[in-house]
Amino acid sequence: MTTLEQTIRPSAQSREWKAIVILILLIPVLWSPPFLFRIFLYQPFSIPSGSMMPTLVVGDYVFAAKYAYGYGRYSFPYAPSWISGRFHANEPDYGDVVVFRVPKDTAVDYVKRVVGLPGDRIQMRNGQLILNDRAVTRVALASIPGGSACGVEDGAKVKRWRETLPNGASYLTYDCVDNGYMDNTSVYTVPPGHFFVLGDNRDNSTDSRFMSAMGFIPMDNLVGKVTRIFWSLDDEGRLRGERMGKVW
Repeated sequence: MTTLEQTIRPSAQSREWKAIVILILLIPVLWSPPFLFRIFLYQPFSIPSGSMMPTLVVGDYVFAAKYAYGYGRYSFPYAPSWISGRFHANEPDYGDVVVFRVPKDTAVDYVKRVVGLPGDRIQMRNGQLILNDRAVTRVALASIPGGSACGVEDGAKVKRWRETLPNGASYLTYDCVDNGYMDNTSVYTVPPGHFFVLGDNRDNSTDSRFMSAMGFIPMDNLVGKVTRIFWSLDDEGRLRGERMGKVW
């Protein structure tokens, strides 16, 4: 049995040569402009849910800048699990729309907005974001029909707010219901090496408020920063030209 196994198994030297040949064959692919663009610069993502409405809607296709926060385990496909930390690391800023992985499910990419950084205290009071014991500035805008955003009939109205973080980052949020499930929370203190995210569609977003599902996100789980919409199709496959080119 031992002799037969030794006969049919390739030698270590043979396996090494096969690995070298495969690597040589892959070089043109690995160094092709599209591959390098996707791996090191911008990765495209499609938006499958309404949790970031009105900023991002279902059918939007966005580019995420992978160099914005440095490169780590989740920057590259099929990266080994032993990789830790990030090369050329940078922290996200308040208001950044980011792509990341959650510790409980590292196979799925998520997109949310950063509202808390290490050491920050985050809370929701009556639907308003509280950052380090101060209410984040928000201005009420006219309500609009927004049934799809709230999961109700199309004629329903959705409240809109313009929220402005301390660094000047400003964006719109949706408020579907008063006294929603997570409109009032305890205080979350962001631990070192982590950040806190919210969806702009506040009553229809699973985000860092849900500790058992998402919670605080490790910096090492960042994939990239969403920079622009490069394509957008409605439910019937028609081009939404007014959304293309929007940047953050």
